[in-house]
Amino acid sequence: MSTEQHDSDAYGQELARIGHHQSEATGARFTVFQTLAAAGIAPEQADEIVSKLEAGAVAGAHTWISESSPPHGSDPQFEDGWFAGVRDVASYLLRIADTTATTQRGLAASSALLLVHPRQPASPAPTPPAQEPAPTMFMKKALAAVRRCTWALADPGDFLGPEASDEILAAALGAVREDERDGYTERLEAFAEQHRPRLEELLRAYGPGSAPASHGRYMLAGRPESLIICERMEAVPFLLRSRWDEALEAVLLDDLEFAWGPRTRLSR
Repeated sequence: MSTEQHDSDAYGQELARIGHHQSEATGARFTVFQTLAAAGIAPEQADEIVSKLEAGAVAGAHTWISESSPPHGSDPQFEDGWFAGVRDVASYLLRIADTTATTQRGLAASSALLLVHPRQPASPAPTPPAQEPAPTMFMKKALAAVRRCTWALADPGDFLGPEASDEILAAALGAVREDERDGYTERLEAFAEQHRPRLEELLRAYGPGSAPASHGRYMLAGRPESLIICERMEAVPFLLRSRWDEALEAVLLDDLEFAWGPRTRLSR
Protein backbone atom coordinates (compact mmCIF):
# COMPACT_ATOMS: atom_id res chain seq x y z
CA MET A 1 0.00 0.00 0.00
CA SER A 2 1.36 3.41 -0.95
CA THR A 3 1.85 6.19 1.59
CA GLU A 4 -0.83 8.28 -0.12
CA GLN A 5 -3.32 5.40 0.01
CA HIS A 6 -2.51 4.77 3.69
CA ASP A 7 -2.99 8.46 4.50
CA SER A 8 -6.31 8.49 2.63
CA ASP A 9 -7.56 5.41 4.47
CA ALA A 10 -6.47 6.82 7.82
CA TYR A 11 -8.24 10.11 7.10
CA GLY A 12 -11.39 8.24 6.07
CA GLN A 13 -11.33 6.35 9.36
CA GLU A 14 -10.95 9.62 11.26
CA LEU A 15 -13.94 11.11 9.44
CA ALA A 16 -15.99 8.01 10.27
CA ARG A 17 -15.12 8.35 13.96
CA ILE A 18 -15.95 12.06 13.92
CA GLY A 19 -19.27 11.32 12.23
CA HIS A 20 -20.03 8.72 14.91
CA HIS A 21 -19.35 11.19 17.72
CA GLN A 22 -21.46 13.86 16.00
CA SER A 23 -24.35 11.44 15.63
CA GLU A 24 -24.09 10.42 19.27
CA ALA A 25 -23.97 14.07 20.32
CA THR A 26 -27.10 14.86 18.31
CA GLY A 27 -29.02 12.08 20.03
CA ALA A 28 -27.70 13.05 23.46
CA ARG A 29 -28.62 16.72 22.94
CA PHE A 30 -32.13 15.71 21.88
CA THR A 31 -32.51 13.57 25.03
CA VAL A 32 -31.25 16.39 27.27
CA PHE A 33 -33.76 18.82 25.75
CA GLN A 34 -36.57 16.30 26.28
CA THR A 35 -35.55 15.80 29.91
CA LEU A 36 -35.26 19.53 30.62
CA ALA A 37 -38.65 20.16 29.03
CA ALA A 38 -40.21 17.42 31.18
CA ALA A 39 -38.70 19.13 34.23
CA GLY A 40 -40.40 22.39 33.30
CA ILE A 41 -37.31 24.19 32.00
CA ALA A 42 -38.18 26.83 29.40
CA PRO A 43 -36.62 26.43 25.94
CA GLU A 44 -34.52 29.59 26.31
CA GLN A 45 -33.03 28.34 29.58
CA ALA A 46 -32.50 24.86 28.12
CA ASP A 47 -30.58 26.39 25.21
CA GLU A 48 -28.39 28.30 27.67
CA ILE A 49 -27.67 25.19 29.76
CA VAL A 50 -26.75 23.02 26.77
CA SER A 51 -24.72 25.80 25.15
CA LYS A 52 -22.64 26.18 28.30
CA LEU A 53 -22.02 22.44 28.45
CA GLU A 54 -20.92 22.31 24.82
CA ALA A 55 -18.76 25.42 25.22
CA GLY A 56 -17.12 23.75 28.21
CA ALA A 57 -16.30 20.69 26.11
CA VAL A 58 -14.62 22.90 23.53
CA ALA A 59 -12.75 24.70 26.31
CA GLY A 60 -11.52 21.32 27.53
CA ALA A 61 -10.12 20.61 24.07
CA HIS A 62 -8.44 24.03 24.22
CA THR A 63 -6.69 23.02 27.44
CA TRP A 64 -5.48 19.73 25.97
CA ILE A 65 -4.11 21.45 22.89
CA SER A 66 -2.47 24.25 24.88
CA GLU A 67 -0.69 21.80 27.16
CA SER A 68 0.65 19.59 24.35
CA SER A 69 4.38 19.40 23.72
CA PRO A 70 6.52 18.46 20.72
CA PRO A 71 8.25 15.07 20.73
CA HIS A 72 11.17 14.92 23.13
CA GLY A 73 14.47 15.84 21.54
CA SER A 74 12.92 17.73 18.62
CA ASP A 75 14.93 20.29 16.68
CA PRO A 76 14.48 23.86 18.04
CA GLN A 77 13.02 25.06 14.75
CA PHE A 78 10.54 22.19 14.81
CA GLU A 79 9.59 23.13 18.38
CA ASP A 80 9.06 26.77 17.37
CA GLY A 81 6.74 25.68 14.57
CA TRP A 82 4.94 23.27 16.89
CA PHE A 83 4.17 25.91 19.50
CA ALA A 84 3.12 28.44 16.84
CA GLY A 85 0.67 25.90 15.47
CA VAL A 86 -0.62 25.10 18.95
CA ARG A 87 -1.26 28.80 19.61
CA ASP A 88 -3.21 29.17 16.36
CA VAL A 89 -5.35 26.10 17.03
CA ALA A 90 -5.93 27.10 20.66
CA SER A 91 -7.04 30.59 19.64
CA TYR A 92 -9.46 29.15 17.12
CA LEU A 93 -10.91 26.76 19.71
CA LEU A 94 -11.38 29.66 22.10
CA ARG A 95 -13.39 31.54 19.47
CA ILE A 96 -15.52 28.45 18.92
CA ALA A 97 -16.15 28.15 22.67
CA ASP A 98 -17.15 31.83 22.88
CA THR A 99 -19.54 31.45 19.94
CA THR A 100 -21.03 28.20 21.22
CA ALA A 101 -21.74 29.73 24.63
CA THR A 102 -23.58 32.75 23.25
CA THR A 103 -25.22 32.05 19.89
CA GLN A 104 -26.84 28.59 20.01
CA ARG A 105 -30.49 29.53 20.41
CA GLY A 106 -33.69 27.95 19.19
CA LEU A 107 -32.42 24.35 19.37
CA ALA A 108 -34.64 23.39 22.30
CA ALA A 109 -37.71 24.76 20.53
CA SER A 110 -36.77 22.86 17.36
CA SER A 111 -36.38 19.64 19.34
CA ALA A 112 -39.82 20.12 20.90
CA LEU A 113 -41.26 20.74 17.44
CA LEU A 114 -39.79 17.48 16.16
CA LEU A 115 -41.54 15.56 18.93
CA VAL A 116 -44.96 16.58 17.66
CA HIS A 117 -44.23 16.99 13.95
CA PRO A 118 -44.64 13.31 12.95
CA ARG A 119 -48.03 13.20 14.73
CA GLN A 120 -49.45 16.29 13.03
CA PRO A 121 -51.34 16.03 9.73
CA ALA A 122 -49.54 17.73 6.91
CA SER A 123 -50.95 21.15 6.09
CA PRO A 124 -50.93 22.61 2.58
CA ALA A 125 -47.80 24.62 1.91
CA PRO A 126 -48.52 28.31 1.29
CA THR A 127 -47.74 29.40 -2.24
CA PRO A 128 -45.93 32.74 -2.46
CA PRO A 129 -47.96 35.13 -4.64
CA ALA A 130 -44.99 35.97 -6.88
CA GLN A 131 -43.95 32.36 -7.49
CA GLU A 132 -45.77 29.69 -9.46
CA PRO A 133 -45.57 26.11 -8.19
CA ALA A 134 -43.23 23.77 -10.01
CA PRO A 135 -44.98 22.30 -13.08
CA THR A 136 -46.59 18.93 -12.36
CA MET A 137 -44.90 17.23 -15.34
CA PHE A 138 -41.50 18.53 -14.27
CA MET A 139 -42.11 17.22 -10.74
CA LYS A 140 -43.09 13.80 -12.09
CA LYS A 141 -39.99 13.60 -14.31
CA ALA A 142 -37.70 14.64 -11.46
CA LEU A 143 -39.27 12.13 -9.08
CA ALA A 144 -38.90 9.37 -11.66
CA ALA A 145 -35.25 10.29 -12.08
CA VAL A 146 -34.45 10.10 -8.38
CA ARG A 147 -36.24 6.78 -8.10
CA ARG A 148 -33.99 5.46 -10.86
CA CYS A 149 -31.07 6.47 -8.65
CA THR A 150 -32.25 4.57 -5.58
CA TRP A 151 -29.02 2.56 -5.58
CA ALA A 152 -27.37 5.76 -4.42
CA LEU A 153 -29.90 6.37 -1.66
CA ALA A 154 -31.85 3.46 -0.27
CA ASP A 155 -33.66 0.29 -1.09
CA PRO A 156 -37.26 1.26 -1.98
CA GLY A 157 -38.40 -0.64 1.10
CA ASP A 158 -36.50 1.88 3.26
CA PHE A 159 -38.33 4.93 1.92
CA LEU A 160 -40.23 6.85 4.59
CA GLY A 161 -43.69 6.41 3.11
CA PRO A 162 -44.76 4.92 -0.22
CA GLU A 163 -45.22 8.25 -2.00
CA ALA A 164 -43.03 11.35 -2.14
CA SER A 165 -44.31 14.37 -0.25
CA ASP A 166 -45.55 17.04 -2.68
CA GLU A 167 -44.51 19.73 -0.20
CA ILE A 168 -40.92 18.51 0.02
CA LEU A 169 -40.63 17.94 -3.71
CA ALA A 170 -42.13 21.34 -4.56
CA ALA A 171 -39.79 23.15 -2.16
CA ALA A 172 -36.72 21.38 -3.55
CA LEU A 173 -37.68 21.85 -7.21
CA GLY A 174 -38.62 25.45 -6.54
CA ALA A 175 -34.87 26.03 -6.35
CA VAL A 176 -34.42 24.77 -9.95
CA ARG A 177 -34.38 27.81 -12.21
CA GLU A 178 -36.38 27.85 -15.43
CA ASP A 179 -33.25 27.72 -17.59
CA GLU A 180 -32.05 24.58 -15.73
CA ARG A 181 -35.16 22.46 -16.19
CA ASP A 182 -34.25 21.11 -19.61
CA GLY A 183 -31.85 18.30 -18.90
CA TYR A 184 -32.24 18.49 -15.12
CA THR A 185 -33.03 14.78 -14.81
CA GLU A 186 -29.75 13.95 -16.54
CA ARG A 187 -28.00 16.33 -14.15
CA LEU A 188 -29.49 14.48 -11.18
CA GLU A 189 -28.33 11.14 -12.51
CA ALA A 190 -24.80 12.48 -13.07
CA PHE A 191 -24.79 13.95 -9.56
CA ALA A 192 -25.83 10.60 -8.07
CA GLU A 193 -23.11 8.80 -10.01
CA GLN A 194 -20.44 11.30 -8.98
CA HIS A 195 -21.37 11.27 -5.30
CA ARG A 196 -22.46 7.65 -4.86
CA PRO A 197 -20.08 6.79 -1.93
CA ARG A 198 -21.01 10.03 -0.15
CA LEU A 199 -24.74 9.39 -0.60
CA GLU A 200 -24.38 5.82 0.65
CA GLU A 201 -22.50 7.06 3.73
CA LEU A 202 -25.21 9.66 4.42
CA LEU A 203 -27.82 6.93 4.32
CA ARG A 204 -25.79 4.62 6.55
CA ALA A 205 -25.06 7.27 9.17
CA TYR A 206 -28.36 9.20 9.20
CA GLY A 207 -30.99 7.20 7.31
CA PRO A 208 -33.69 4.82 8.57
CA GLY A 209 -32.38 2.55 11.32
CA SER A 210 -29.48 4.85 12.28
CA ALA A 211 -29.03 6.19 15.81
CA PRO A 212 -29.88 9.82 14.88
CA ALA A 213 -33.03 8.66 13.05
CA SER A 214 -34.15 6.72 16.13
CA HIS A 215 -34.26 10.03 18.00
CA GLY A 216 -36.65 11.54 15.47
CA ARG A 217 -34.07 13.52 13.52
CA TYR A 218 -32.85 13.52 9.90
CA MET A 219 -36.31 12.68 8.55
CA LEU A 220 -35.28 13.63 5.00
CA ALA A 221 -32.39 11.13 4.87
CA GLY A 222 -33.52 8.07 2.95
CA ARG A 223 -36.29 9.86 1.05
CA PRO A 224 -35.93 9.99 -2.74
CA GLU A 225 -36.31 13.79 -2.66
CA SER A 226 -33.11 14.10 -0.63
CA LEU A 227 -31.07 13.58 -3.81
CA ILE A 228 -32.59 16.74 -5.29
CA ILE A 229 -32.05 18.63 -2.05
CA CYS A 230 -28.38 17.63 -1.82
CA GLU A 231 -27.80 18.57 -5.46
CA ARG A 232 -29.42 21.98 -4.90
CA MET A 233 -27.35 22.48 -1.73
CA GLU A 234 -24.23 22.23 -3.83
CA ALA A 235 -25.55 24.26 -6.79
CA VAL A 236 -27.70 27.06 -5.31
CA PRO A 237 -27.71 26.88 -1.49
CA PHE A 238 -29.14 30.37 -0.93
CA LEU A 239 -32.00 29.89 -3.41
CA LEU A 240 -32.82 26.50 -1.88
CA ARG A 241 -32.90 27.98 1.62
CA SER A 242 -35.21 30.82 0.58
CA ARG A 243 -37.65 28.48 -1.19
CA TRP A 244 -37.59 26.03 1.70
CA ASP A 245 -38.21 28.61 4.41
CA GLU A 246 -41.30 29.83 2.56
CA ALA A 247 -43.05 26.48 2.96
CA LEU A 248 -41.41 24.02 5.37
CA GLU A 249 -39.74 23.82 8.76
CA ALA A 250 -36.11 24.93 8.67
CA VAL A 251 -34.97 22.20 11.07
CA LEU A 252 -35.67 19.52 8.45
CA LEU A 253 -33.30 21.16 5.97
CA ASP A 254 -30.82 22.01 8.74
CA ASP A 255 -30.50 18.33 9.64
CA LEU A 256 -29.89 17.21 6.06
CA GLU A 257 -27.44 20.07 5.53
CA PHE A 258 -25.47 18.95 8.58
CA ALA A 259 -25.45 15.34 7.39
CA TRP A 260 -24.47 16.18 3.81
CA GLY A 261 -21.86 18.82 4.71
CA PRO A 262 -22.10 21.12 1.67
CA ARG A 263 -19.43 23.65 0.79
CA THR A 264 -21.76 26.48 1.88
CA ARG A 265 -23.59 26.02 5.17
CA LEU A 266 -26.60 28.23 5.84
CA SER A 267 -27.85 26.71 9.10
CA ARG A 268 -26.62 27.64 12.56
